[in-house]
Amino acid sequence: MTHAIALHPQIAFTLGVATMALMVIFLRIRATKRPVTPKGIIMPPLGMSTGFLMFLHPSTHFPVWWGLIAFAAGAVFLATPLIMTSRFEVVNGEIYLKRSLSFIVILLTLLSVRLLLHGYVEQYISIPQTAGLFFTLAFGMILPWRVGMYLRYRRLRQSLAAPANTEQG
Repeated sequence: MTHAIALHPQIAFTLGVATMALMVIFLRIRATKRPVTPKGIIMPPLGMSTGFLMFLHPSTHFPVWWGLIAFAAGAVFLATPLIMTSRFEVVNGEIYLKRSLSFIVILLTLLSVRLLLHGYVEQYISIPQTAGLFFTLAFGMILPWRVGMYLRYRRLRQSLAAPANTEQG
């Protein structure tokens, strides 16, 4: 007879989050091997925005000001280091995301902070509310980061196109 090993939900959650974070780091490293596109910059926050549907379920509800604080914390404290370390480089007329060790260190640090805070917050509010708050925090991080990346991409793309336009005129 075989027995399944039962994992405590918190341990399973932590392992799941750590696995997802490592996958994100792996995907970000792989992404540096392909040229950046506007679609590739914009799609992650658009795809993630569907997660707001979780708030249709009453168990995820919390005061609006909690959500505003979570979003602002993500935008100010978490997005800022990502914006500062996301750099582009031009190779053969194509724009690539530049590899950065500091970017990986920041992502791992953010993961650690998130896991530590999650356990603390979960002691005071329900698991669905905790999920909603941390989703809002993460969305607050990804939205300004990707908007900043898109604006930098667009400026760089325009500066690459500018010399070609002046030569033709």
